[in-house]
Amino acid sequence: MAPTGMFDFAPLRARLAGRPILLFYDGYERYALEGLRGLAASTRSVARYAYRSLRGKQVHTGFYTAFVALETSLRRCGFEVRINDFDYARRHPTTPIGVAGYVSVLERTDALPNPRIFGPGDFGYPPETAVVAADPRFKTLTHPSQWYVELYRKYCGSKLQPWFVGIDLAKYTVPADPQRTLDYIVYDKIRWRREVYETTFLPRVFAALDAKGRSYVTLRYGEHRQPTYLAHLREARGVIFLCEHETQGLAYQEALAMNVPVLAWDDEKLVDPRLLEFVTPETHVSSVPYFDARCGRRFKLDAFEAEFERFEADLSSYQPRAYVAERLSQEECAYRYVSLYLDAETR
Repeated sequence: MAPTGMFDFAPLRARLAGRPILLFYDGYERYALEGLRGLAASTRSVARYAYRSLRGKQVHTGFYTAFVALETSLRRCGFEVRINDFDYARRHPTTPIGVAGYVSVLERTDALPNPRIFGPGDFGYPPETAVVAADPRFKTLTHPSQWYVELYRKYCGSKLQPWFVGIDLAKYTVPADPQRTLDYIVYDKIRWRREVYETTFLPRVFAALDAKGRSYVTLRYGEHRQPTYLAHLREARGVIFLCEHETQGLAYQEALAMNVPVLAWDDEKLVDPRLLEFVTPETHVSSVPYFDARCGRRFKLDAFEAEFERFEADLSSYQPRAYVAERLSQEECAYRYVSLYLDAETR
């Protein structure tokens, strides 16, 4: 059943005229391949899932998590979705397709003539992205962060548009009487200069928690399973989110959805060495690109202890789930995606 709310989906359904939305994903979890090649690839995907699951590691990449969230949002808003249906796309060459995942999806879908929209996923660094944007079949490329869109604007022009993944509040529920038996989750997604931060910054975080007698667990990105994270979120009073910069940041947004406030390291500096040459004086990045005062606090590296004190003092006053419901809804995600998808048919 379609949701009720501020978005009118009726005109979009009329433009679809009963057609499904065609999505193509290629990555570690699912491969955009046909026939026996697709079957063999699926077998490898299952083997990878089992291998990582047995070792307590994350079994899905962020791209796949975002893709599944898109699929869920579309279905819940009443749209039929078909994934990696090459035959239908080939028989309906003017129907748009949405391509997502790793850059490999570009090659895997290259034989299809259909107009297309890209995202969520990785379309490469600026020079490679300029090549994708020049392909007349690509009508729109999407990215969740406005700062990333601006960074790439000179290479993609108006084809690059901001679009975020909706957060499933029905999945990230809050117990009626939550038992907050864990003070903090330290979510460690530090990707660059780890050898420096492991001996300078992380000890400061742990020392501040220990000095106050706070209980905490540390989860390092890629080294834990999603059920473990969710279990800790049901118990935690807060999350200390450590990441240099994010494009959307589903992990911290899952915390917000479960009404767990976030204290986020946000130095607002781009440090990815492969992007530094493209930075301009106007480049303004963030580790929490979707965030306001209801969600928690941000801190600069040299001000962690002071901001931690302020965060603790206000911990009971934050309303992060209300922010997610207002700003990161599945309904808005689906409405904007379908609008961009259908625009690909006429641009």
